[in-house]
Amino acid sequence: MRMLYAGSFDPVTNGHMDIIERSARLCDELVVAVMHNPDKRGAFPVGERVSLLEKACAHIANVRVIAHGGLLVTCAEEQNVSCVVRGVRPLGDFESEYQMAQVNRMLGGVETLMMPTTESLASISSSIVRQIAAFGGRIDNLVPACIAQEICRALAAGKE
Repeated sequence: MRMLYAGSFDPVTNGHMDIIERSARLCDELVVAVMHNPDKRGAFPVGERVSLLEKACAHIANVRVIAHGGLLVTCAEEQNVSCVVRGVRPLGDFESEYQMAQVNRMLGGVETLMMPTTESLASISSSIVRQIAAFGGRIDNLVPACIAQEICRALAAGKE
């Protein structure tokens, strides 16, 4: 079975990695899709997010990272997956994820597996990581160690 985990990953956090690692154990291949929303300007260009994710996921043999600029159901169809994984944090994620799951099933027949975030990682978000790194704070316990310095350099350079 092939599954899809999609998000902006701007940048990837340890919370994302927890969902990726746990999901990869449930399937033959996990496609991690960096989604591009043309209405949002990310802190990192899509190509750089893909590169960071590839480095962070290098230790997981059955993970493949791609970029996609369309609907999630279109990405799922193109990647030949019938199940999408969504990480759910305890603070309000469920309602919006539930609605999205219903729409994805209605539009493309795609099922959604909602995976609760590990409690110790539930408060980590990409926006918090960006803010801490932009002001020179330490993020090495919030993001994969192999990319922490790269994220800090990029965000500090963007602040100048």
